[in-house]
Amino acid sequence: MEMQHPNHLTKYQGSIEELVSELGNLRYDNLVDFLNKMGDDLMRQAARDREKGRVQLVSQLEAAAQKLYEARDKMQCAWKISEPYMKYD
Repeated sequence: MEMQHPNHLTKYQGSIEELVSELGNLRYDNLVDFLNKMGDDLMRQAARDREKGRVQLVSQLEAAAQKLYEARDKMQCAWKISEPYMKYD
């Protein structure tokens, strides 16, 4: 059975703009985790597409994952800078 890519989120009822705002407001260490997991998921998809011989798609998915990992690394630096100023509940 082919995996379907839906054009909307099934477990989130807000708009894409609201989702972006919510993710952007996460504490930076949590955003680091999100970016890492998103990159990992794209790499998982790339591996499945590699098995199907979709070479061009694999290349693009892996490149997108690498950019997410780069963003993760920048956010990790931002977290290290901001962590001393964080107030914990």
